[in-house]
Amino acid sequence: MANASAGRTAKAKKPAAPTWHELAAVTDAKRRLWLLSGSRTGWAVCGREWDAVAVEPMAAGLDALAAMRAGTRTGYQVLADHLSDRLYVAVPADSAGAFEGIPGVRVLSSGHQLLTPCTPRDGTAVADWVSRPHGDAPLALVAADRFAAHLRELVSAARAEAPVS
Repeated sequence: MANASAGRTAKAKKPAAPTWHELAAVTDAKRRLWLLSGSRTGWAVCGREWDAVAVEPMAAGLDALAAMRAGTRTGYQVLADHLSDRLYVAVPADSAGAFEGIPGVRVLSSGHQLLTPCTPRDGTAVADWVSRPHGDAPLALVAADRFAAHLRELVSAARAEAPVS
């Protein structure tokens, strides 16, 4: 009986998944990685397999991902441009219509390219993986309609809280 109890306590609980905001935070470790990476980036073509939704400010996109409970361990393609305070979220191609009229949001589709780190160990302040695809796994894309709905909800809430002058 004692062995069964020891076996249960020996199994460590899986650590909690980091939040989107934690993953996007600029830390000393991330700065060191950028210095060591050699700033190897390249251009990824948008509009074939996926579109990139650019959200400003970055916090609005992170809040929307958190509100929709998109898992941070799923392998979504999410990039941060810390210098422009912009978040890029990959959604299925031809999803631009879902984001029409949302302030601070634009969609990069056919004819656009997105600066991405060449490998998971590369990156810069303008092309930083917040979440990246898992190796050879199929590309995980954020559901465009759900992401757009949460962005709209956040914009509406912010407008309702804004003081009237």
